[in-house]
Amino acid sequence: MKNSENIVKESLKDLSEYFSSTDFSRAILLGIALTVPILLGIKFNVLSIGITITIGAMLASPSDISGSIRHKITGLLLATLLAMLVSFIGGYLHLSLWFLFPILGILMFFISYISIYGFRASLISFSGLLALVLSFSNVSVDMQPYERSLLIGIGGLWYVGLSLLRQYIFPKAATEYYLSKTLRLTADYLHTRGELVVENNDRSELLKQLLNTQTELTSIHETLRDILISSRAGSGKSDYEGKRMLIFVQLVDMLELAMANPVNYSKTDALFKKKPQQLADFQGLLFAMSDRLRVISNFLSKPKRLRKNHSIESFLQRVKDDVFASEDGYTDDLLMLRNLYKYQKEQVKKIEKIEWLLGNPDRQQIPFIKSENAKRFLTKQNYDFEILVENFNLRSTIFKHSLRLATMTMIGYAVGIVFAVQNPYWILLTLIVIMRPTFGLTKTRSKERTIGTLIGGALAVAIVLITKNTTVYGILAITSLVIAFSMVQRNYKASATFITLSVVFIYALLSPDVFNVIQFRVTDTIIGAGLATLGNLLLWPAWEIHSLQNTLVETVKANRIYLQEIIAFYNNKGDVSDDYKVARKKAFLEMSDLSSAFQRMTQEPKSRRKNIDKIYEIAMLNHTFLASLASLSTYIINNPTTPASENFNTIASRIVQNLLLAESILESKTVSETLEDSHNLEDLFEATFGNNLKPTEVEKIQKSAAFVSKLEEAHLVREQLKWLLTMSEKIPKVLKATTF
Repeated sequence: MKNSENIVKESLKDLSEYFSSTDFSRAILLGIALTVPILLGIKFNVLSIGITITIGAMLASPSDISGSIRHKITGLLLATLLAMLVSFIGGYLHLSLWFLFPILGILMFFISYISIYGFRASLISFSGLLALVLSFSNVSVDMQPYERSLLIGIGGLWYVGLSLLRQYIFPKAATEYYLSKTLRLTADYLHTRGELVVENNDRSELLKQLLNTQTELTSIHETLRDILISSRAGSGKSDYEGKRMLIFVQLVDMLELAMANPVNYSKTDALFKKKPQQLADFQGLLFAMSDRLRVISNFLSKPKRLRKNHSIESFLQRVKDDVFASEDGYTDDLLMLRNLYKYQKEQVKKIEKIEWLLGNPDRQQIPFIKSENAKRFLTKQNYDFEILVENFNLRSTIFKHSLRLATMTMIGYAVGIVFAVQNPYWILLTLIVIMRPTFGLTKTRSKERTIGTLIGGALAVAIVLITKNTTVYGILAITSLVIAFSMVQRNYKASATFITLSVVFIYALLSPDVFNVIQFRVTDTIIGAGLATLGNLLLWPAWEIHSLQNTLVETVKANRIYLQEIIAFYNNKGDVSDDYKVARKKAFLEMSDLSSAFQRMTQEPKSRRKNIDKIYEIAMLNHTFLASLASLSTYIINNPTTPASENFNTIASRIVQNLLLAESILESKTVSETLEDSHNLEDLFEATFGNNLKPTEVEKIQKSAAFVSKLEEAHLVREQLKWLLTMSEKIPKVLKATTF
């Protein structure tokens, strides 16, 4: 019964989150943009003009993604301009087949190649590809190419105007949605951490879940940075944006703090087995923090309705009592618990800071972040022409993808002509939507597209058999289209189902023979999906293993730079520099990219998953290394520490050298290994961080807190340095044994 209730609650939450999402609001906007020109065209008896303007709005819409308003409008205008240019050229493509095929291939290649400039550029590129495919349809055949191109431009500008209007009416919508989503995902992350503490749980599955959540969080962090930092830079100092930026900073810190939990679960298992109440209290604290973040997420836009909750304080006090009531002396277990308690205490402070910022505090008390400093955290895309030249070879994944897409669209169009398919451009449409630079993504999309189309076709048949009402068809066509666009990023299978329904009902309004439309739609989709999969499998395949070396180099390098910033802070103390924060952000982003690359590799054919066990080991080593860095940095930043010793710097330098060795191996450079084994460093550990630290007589009498702090520092730094050194030595060894 409880499981059923939980399923219902989760379903309602998902539904609520869906309707409040930017995907849904953008789909509603697109529905308006597409419907109004057609209705006006019908009213004034110029339907062909209305349809062409609608196509222009549709072609501009893909680049309408979350981010700064400046980037969004620039993307929309460039997409409109490209669509106009391609539509104009496409108007003259009704040539001899001998000329048509090479021109089609060349245009497909160069339009697709634009995506070398990043995600937003890939969406602009998609608008161009879609414009080219639609130029093969029989829409607006009675117009001159320049007239069609101008009307598409008007449609694009119409969509830009609607997008600006939405931004003006709901200026905070994107910020609130993504900040709320970050709160929920951070809550999920903490909850999973809480489940990991229990020995009986499936830790391998939970760790995968944790990595997936971390990857999603890192991606959303990037989107929020773009929205918040660019908005502040464009509109000047805003209390709202400033406070939201500070809340975002707390959430970024919370992710690092969460990663700083002990990575050696065997020790916590042994400890909590002896004291199960401590396990219950630590887990209860994590769950209470997770629940509180979800509550804050729900009331983010209405903070006055946020009621005070004492659950976190209660669990924190219990944990404190568990730790400080012990009479075991300064044992490793007790020191580990003290450090763990301090981490959780810092997490609680972050949550309290978020609630304080939402409570409308006095402006003078808020430590706003300067826009100039914040700009350093934006990931800037390089748009130099040299990028096009550098990637114009078969080593580039995007180059191979563009070449593959160009070839397969020519083959697809030829298949459509040879087999007298009703709408050959539907095959091309399926190809440009499904084909992705990597095989795994293409295979997944092909499968989901085919299943979605079959489901959509079956539903369309059922509805057409039930009713012949054209008004119903019109309503269902628009509704299906809105749902389809809102589901593209969330559930591609569902999106394919609704796009099929929309296409069928649109044709049902224009043609009485709707069952033929359904048949051809399904046939063309299957042909297109099959060609897309075969193309990625046979033509210049871009197996993940080929690009994994570069991903690993960037990950190891980012971890090394992050470590060097931590070493610099431990030596110099003082305020945390922006260089440290940028290095931390880069390390998290690169780890996220590595996790995504490994996931894509698991979707490839078994014959191409070369050394997948070794790759998984390397990925987990890097993840554990980053978690250990987070643990070390969190402690030294949030606690007073002793001066860094010469031995600390010696060991830290050795770890850096090991990482440099790993980078050299990955870059296929000739390396000479002269590093001694870590066992020779044991005396340095003992001399600096060993158990031979004894309190003075005065400290014994006064039960000095300073001495306890010194012991805690020595214990944590020793444990993390040992972990880091061990992993830094293992990474080059595993890399040497791995063939890329």
